[in-house]
Amino acid sequence: MAIYRARTDSWYVERITSFLAGFFVFTSVVLGLMTGIKAFFYFTAFVGFMLMFYALTGICPSSILIHKLGVPSLCERYCKKET
Repeated sequence: MAIYRARTDSWYVERITSFLAGFFVFTSVVLGLMTGIKAFFYFTAFVGFMLMFYALTGICPSSILIHKLGVPSLCERYCKKET
């Protein structure tokens, strides 16, 4: 059985995007439970929708934004460029 383990020696677009998605879901659920405001759960649903959208289309707006801010992707950081 193969086990997938992401590289954790540096931060790259894919890792930051996963961290932000988890952070947003966790924070919005905690705030929704503590305050009772339904808008926090709508935000959780939106994050879930965007995760499914990315899985189906390969387009992730937050990853595009993070990359434009200068963070390299996993391949840019670790793959050797062919000459």
